Amino acid sequence: MAKLLFSLRDVPDEEVNDVVELLETNELDFYETFAGNWGASTPALWITHDEDYEKAFGLLSEYHQQRAIAQQEIYKNLKEEGMHKSLKSNFLQRPFQFITYIGGMVFILYLSVKLLSDFGLSL
Repeated sequence: MAKLLFSLRDVPDEEVNDVVELLETNELDFYETFAGNWGASTPALWITHDEDYEKAFGLLSEYHQQRAIAQQEIYKNLKEEGMHKSLKSNFLQRPFQFITYIGGMVFILYLSVKLLSDFGLSL
């Protein structure tokens, strides 16, 4: 019976391609399921044979450790160059959008507190 190896929900295409290539290179039988038209199903990679699951899981764990190290190195380099995303850089890139979002959050918070006080509930 097939076993779930790796859920693909919110996983970048680059990572999915790397994992598929890893499984194909090691000649492990697997298949991929997709989220469907409305995203209700589980997009995932499934190992076909139970006896291959441990090997596939070990390969996937090793891959994720290497990927984490590589991504941390990329982030470190971006931070050293001053190119990483931060609250300040987001504000400087799109000040109007930033202020609009903050204003929307403040408005929703105000409405929530106002409705509570109008119904006689005190904080």
